[in-house]
Amino acid sequence: MSISHKFGLVLAISIAMKAPLLQTPPAAALHQRILDNLTHAVLMFDADLCLDYINPAGEMLFAVSAKRLIGQCAPVLLPADSHLLEAIEKGLGSGHPFTEHEVQITLPGRREVTVDCTITPLASAANDSGLLVELQQLDRQLRISREGQQLAQQETMRSLVRGLAHEIKNPLGGLRGAAQLLERELPNSELKEYTNIIIGEADRLRNLVNHMLGPTALPQKEALNIHQVLEHVRQLINVEKRGDITFVSDYDPSIPEILGDRDQLIQAVLNIVGNAVQAIGDRGEIILRTRTQRQFTIGQTCHKLVCRVEIIDNGPGIPEDMMESIFFPMVTGRADGTGLGLSISQSLINQHGGLIQCESRPGRTRFALLLPLDNAATQKHQPFLRHSA
Repeated sequence: MSISHKFGLVLAISIAMKAPLLQTPPAAALHQRILDNLTHAVLMFDADLCLDYINPAGEMLFAVSAKRLIGQCAPVLLPADSHLLEAIEKGLGSGHPFTEHEVQITLPGRREVTVDCTITPLASAANDSGLLVELQQLDRQLRISREGQQLAQQETMRSLVRGLAHEIKNPLGGLRGAAQLLERELPNSELKEYTNIIIGEADRLRNLVNHMLGPTALPQKEALNIHQVLEHVRQLINVEKRGDITFVSDYDPSIPEILGDRDQLIQAVLNIVGNAVQAIGDRGEIILRTRTQRQFTIGQTCHKLVCRVEIIDNGPGIPEDMMESIFFPMVTGRADGTGLGLSISQSLINQHGGLIQCESRPGRTRFALLLPLDNAATQKHQPFLRHSA
């Protein structure tokens, strides 16, 4: 436990027990400043589970000001099925402190976050009781850790595929060459049908292995507007789409130009949008959205500014058991799919120093392409307004 953490808890406990722990205004101001600058949320509930105190980190977590929260009871403040409400009631009933790690809790607005939760029952000489609740949000740390593991797994997979491709392509070349030599020696031209099959299958397997390897050319980066890439993909899909599929473009016109390979970015976006079109079938909606995010970590690098491109569809969603492996080669949920599109898209975005995230539930699947803007070539931009097509 850090020193600032201890001071903050001492202040909160003294408030609950109404003890004159802080004797002088300067000391009170110091302790208040320490508590106000803690990075995790501290909440104080009285014996009736009504909120007596919440620090600024708690206000940020709940996305509500302390003025509106103070005085509300826990059953009103939290959804009835919230794990946090259950933990608070458990702490008051047991009288013993406890900590739960990596707990997913539901906050007002049905917002779910992952926290380390510590519940500390408090009692004073006046037989007053209450609870000290500490919530340390872990979503950012878990996301960075998960994405780091994802990048490492994908790099390991690519190394494995490269090694496997080498072992497959060498004998395939020999097989194809032998079939060509055999074809020249055949006395009957009708027998060439069989050698053509051998040559054709060898070529098919070689092409499959090449696709599994993903992009081999380095991106030829230039200053470009990401919205022009998205609009180009939308036009390509509109030409081929069947049924009643609506595209909604929700762009942030203030996003500067990025340094990227236009063809590679088009291919990455096209693979994902194409999957969305196939997922929703003959009727549905696809949203193309752009925003910026500040202080965002990709791998081990914290970027001051990134461009976030979201592709959202209202299809049936991705099965939960596939979510951890959708970016691996040959993983697909369709009988006619190759399972290479998302793997190639991830590799293309990785080559631009970015990352693709995915979250899915029935009725809403969102892919987010994150591209660093630290090295944006220019601040010029061409405005794109929200519209439907």
